[in-house]
Amino acid sequence: MKNGSRETVIDLKSGFGSYIFAMSSEIAKQSPELSTKQDIKEPGLGWMIAFVTVVSFLGLFSVLPLRKIMIVDFKLTYPSGTATAHLINSFHTTEGAKVARKQVHVLGKFFSFSFLWGFFQWFYTASDGCGFKSFPTFGLEAYQNQFFFDFSTTYVGVGMICPYIINVSLLLGGIISWAIMWPLIDDKKGDWYSAELKQSSLHGLQGYKVFIAIAMILGDGLYNFIKVLGRTFIGLYNQFSKQNLDTSSDSPSSLSYDDQCRIDMFLRDQIPAWFAISGYVIIAIISIVVVPHIFQQLKWYYIVVIYVIAPALAFCNAYGCGLTDWSLASTYGKLAIFTIGAWAGAAHGGVLAGLAACGVMMNIVSTASDLMQDFKTGYMTLASPRSMFVSQVFGTIIGCIISPCVFWLFYKAFGNLGIPGSEYPAPYAIVYRNMSILGVDGFSSLPKYCLVLCCAFFIAAIVINLVRDLVGEKWAKFIPVPMAMAIPFYIGSYFAIDMCLGSFILFVWRKVDRDNADIFGSAVASGLICGDGIWTLPSSFLALAGVKPPICMKFLSRKVNTKVDGFLGS
Repeated sequence: MKNGSRETVIDLKSGFGSYIFAMSSEIAKQSPELSTKQDIKEPGLGWMIAFVTVVSFLGLFSVLPLRKIMIVDFKLTYPSGTATAHLINSFHTTEGAKVARKQVHVLGKFFSFSFLWGFFQWFYTASDGCGFKSFPTFGLEAYQNQFFFDFSTTYVGVGMICPYIINVSLLLGGIISWAIMWPLIDDKKGDWYSAELKQSSLHGLQGYKVFIAIAMILGDGLYNFIKVLGRTFIGLYNQFSKQNLDTSSDSPSSLSYDDQCRIDMFLRDQIPAWFAISGYVIIAIISIVVVPHIFQQLKWYYIVVIYVIAPALAFCNAYGCGLTDWSLASTYGKLAIFTIGAWAGAAHGGVLAGLAACGVMMNIVSTASDLMQDFKTGYMTLASPRSMFVSQVFGTIIGCIISPCVFWLFYKAFGNLGIPGSEYPAPYAIVYRNMSILGVDGFSSLPKYCLVLCCAFFIAAIVINLVRDLVGEKWAKFIPVPMAMAIPFYIGSYFAIDMCLGSFILFVWRKVDRDNADIFGSAVASGLICGDGIWTLPSSFLALAGVKPPICMKFLSRKVNTKVDGFLGS
């Protein structure tokens, strides 16, 4: 997995960023101190589908006229798209077809195991804190500090896919925060913050967890934003300088036969520029009318400003992704959070306006870079660009229906969705929401010395990234990634332990049989992830139907167990 995939993994699929605000509304209801000077409305499925629909197509049209420039003229690499193309092309060889069949067989076996394991665990989860996910692997005290193995095949599979340094960074972040910092800050209760505050209050320990994590994420995002944007401008300058100096380098005679065939196929099914521009304008007008009815806080003129600057940002993101395989969609989303949130102000629902603007911006710039990645794959595999665009449109339509429905299923089936310590804590819901609060209300909500610690970790994230780039690729793989380190600061280390186990399994497998590990490692990981993920659907239906697991498996200390036995005996 390349660097460009890093934030996608950490974001736990930023496609759900479109309705982070929906998850945050549930958090606000159950944690009143998170609510702000605005009305929080429960998200409706119809409104979510409408919102995602009217904003998801803009990215497809925003950079469509630039596909020839990006793929043919600039010859951008798009590493993930190119790797996908090579994989697809390999399937059309005799040896590749045999390997593909074996990979599917392996995926099916581990899919079945993961699904059945999830089904088995379900029987022991009759209430909160029950089941294997609450197993105090390293003792009860470590469990209280979020150090335990939760038997999640999903995270084990993700750990097999992620680079070793990502998993180690996650574990290191968990050790620094939950093993060192939070116990020390907790000892300052009554001095740095009131001892009477609820555990979820942002004016207490929770505030340190959330805002220090935000500071590291922003520091990492700012550094990489400047880095990729700088490489984008340098690349554009070199590209145009090269074309001005040597216009004959791309003549047909200088191209290989394969490249000539690819260019001929790529340019054969032209998509007119007027079609892309008209599509963008029409959808933008519809969106400007519809979105303010869904979010009254997001005024029509905010959306106009977003749609005016979005194509330029989409181009930068698509170009930077072509150079580095790195999509900065979440960074552009954070930019929208702070600018629109501050513009709206706390008195006019700036928190919700910023979150909704984040969803709009992330959809546009992320879809633009994804489309160009797919065009690169189509270029390498001699696929029709027009067919690929139509497929993207159909896929987007299906996604606009399925994704909100899946979210709605989780939202209704698991009443504690988005609550810290629950089965699905949705950590980025709180992180993004508090970014918006920070942008609107400033630093007034931070507890004592929290701002100092935030600044220190913000600077540390930048310095660590700078060191990673200066020491070179050989040594950079031994230096932790700040973005990965930040996530456990809030939700704990349990998932990092699962992922490190996945890394360890893959490491040992490669030592024993490297060839098979490289061929089947991704298939095993995908089977583990998909099986556990698919099990959540029947478990959600069971929860909606009121069917509860029959057994609660809990773990108590000897002292507590003695009290329980005494109470039951009386």
